[in-house]
Amino acid sequence: MDDVIRRRALVRGRVQGVGFRFSTEGEADRLGVAGSVRNLADGGVEVEAEGTPDEVEALLAWLRVGPDGAHVDSVDVEQLVPTGEAGFETRH
Repeated sequence: MDDVIRRRALVRGRVQGVGFRFSTEGEADRLGVAGSVRNLADGGVEVEAEGTPDEVEALLAWLRVGPDGAHVDSVDVEQLVPTGEAGFETRH
Protein backbone atom coordinates (compact mmCIF):
# COMPACT_ATOMS: atom_id res chain seq x y z
CA MET A 1 0.00 0.00 0.00
CA ASP A 2 1.25 3.49 -0.84
CA ASP A 3 1.89 5.97 1.91
CA VAL A 4 -0.78 8.55 2.67
CA ILE A 5 0.13 12.21 2.28
CA ARG A 6 -1.73 15.45 3.05
CA ARG A 7 -1.30 18.80 1.30
CA ARG A 8 -2.81 22.26 1.70
CA ALA A 9 -3.25 24.21 -1.53
CA LEU A 10 -4.03 27.92 -1.67
CA VAL A 11 -5.56 28.65 -5.05
CA ARG A 12 -5.55 32.24 -6.37
CA GLY A 13 -7.26 33.82 -9.36
CA ARG A 14 -10.92 33.93 -10.42
CA VAL A 15 -11.88 31.00 -8.22
CA GLN A 16 -14.95 32.21 -6.34
CA GLY A 17 -18.41 32.44 -7.86
CA VAL A 18 -17.55 29.95 -10.63
CA GLY A 19 -18.42 26.63 -8.97
CA PHE A 20 -14.84 25.98 -7.89
CA ARG A 21 -15.68 24.41 -4.51
CA PHE A 22 -18.45 22.23 -5.94
CA SER A 23 -16.24 21.05 -8.79
CA THR A 24 -13.29 20.42 -6.46
CA GLU A 25 -15.44 18.23 -4.23
CA GLY A 26 -16.59 16.24 -7.26
CA GLU A 27 -13.04 15.77 -8.55
CA ALA A 28 -11.79 14.76 -5.08
CA ASP A 29 -14.59 12.21 -4.77
CA ARG A 30 -13.79 10.84 -8.26
CA LEU A 31 -10.11 10.47 -7.30
CA GLY A 32 -10.76 9.04 -3.83
CA VAL A 33 -9.14 11.97 -2.02
CA ALA A 34 -10.21 12.96 1.51
CA GLY A 35 -10.17 16.51 2.84
CA SER A 36 -11.99 19.78 2.38
CA VAL A 37 -12.37 22.93 0.33
CA ARG A 38 -13.40 26.42 1.45
CA ASN A 39 -13.49 30.00 0.21
CA LEU A 40 -11.12 32.47 1.85
CA ALA A 41 -11.99 36.05 2.73
CA ASP A 42 -9.24 37.31 0.39
CA GLY A 43 -10.90 35.75 -2.69
CA GLY A 44 -8.82 32.59 -2.80
CA VAL A 45 -9.77 28.99 -2.17
CA GLU A 46 -8.10 26.66 0.34
CA VAL A 47 -8.02 22.92 -0.32
CA GLU A 48 -6.74 20.25 2.05
CA ALA A 49 -6.23 16.91 0.33
CA GLU A 50 -5.26 13.55 1.80
CA GLY A 51 -4.66 10.28 -0.01
CA THR A 52 -1.98 8.39 -1.87
CA PRO A 53 0.69 10.51 -3.56
CA ASP A 54 -0.80 9.75 -6.99
CA GLU A 55 -4.33 10.72 -5.90
CA VAL A 56 -3.25 13.94 -4.22
CA GLU A 57 -0.97 14.94 -7.11
CA ALA A 58 -3.83 14.33 -9.56
CA LEU A 59 -6.08 16.67 -7.56
CA LEU A 60 -3.33 19.30 -7.35
CA ALA A 61 -2.88 19.11 -11.14
CA TRP A 62 -6.64 19.59 -11.57
CA LEU A 63 -6.58 22.59 -9.19
CA ARG A 64 -4.01 24.30 -11.43
CA VAL A 65 -6.67 24.39 -14.18
CA GLY A 66 -9.95 24.34 -12.25
CA PRO A 67 -13.46 24.09 -13.67
CA ASP A 68 -14.84 25.94 -16.69
CA GLY A 69 -15.24 29.63 -15.84
CA ALA A 70 -12.33 29.69 -13.41
CA HIS A 71 -8.98 31.31 -14.10
CA VAL A 72 -6.23 30.01 -11.82
CA ASP A 73 -3.27 32.36 -11.38
CA SER A 74 -1.36 30.31 -8.80
CA VAL A 75 -1.50 27.29 -6.52
CA ASP A 76 0.76 27.37 -3.47
CA VAL A 77 1.17 23.95 -1.85
CA GLU A 78 2.45 23.02 1.59
CA GLN A 79 2.95 19.64 3.23
CA LEU A 80 0.79 18.69 6.21
CA VAL A 81 0.71 15.69 8.51
CA PRO A 82 -1.99 13.18 7.49
CA THR A 83 -4.95 13.04 9.88
CA GLY A 84 -6.71 9.88 8.72
CA GLU A 85 -9.67 11.94 7.51
CA ALA A 86 -12.29 10.12 5.46
CA GLY A 87 -14.46 11.77 2.81
CA PHE A 88 -14.29 15.20 1.23
CA GLU A 89 -16.43 18.18 2.20
CA THR A 90 -17.09 21.80 1.38
CA ARG A 91 -16.59 24.01 4.43
CA HIS A 92 -18.03 27.46 4.94
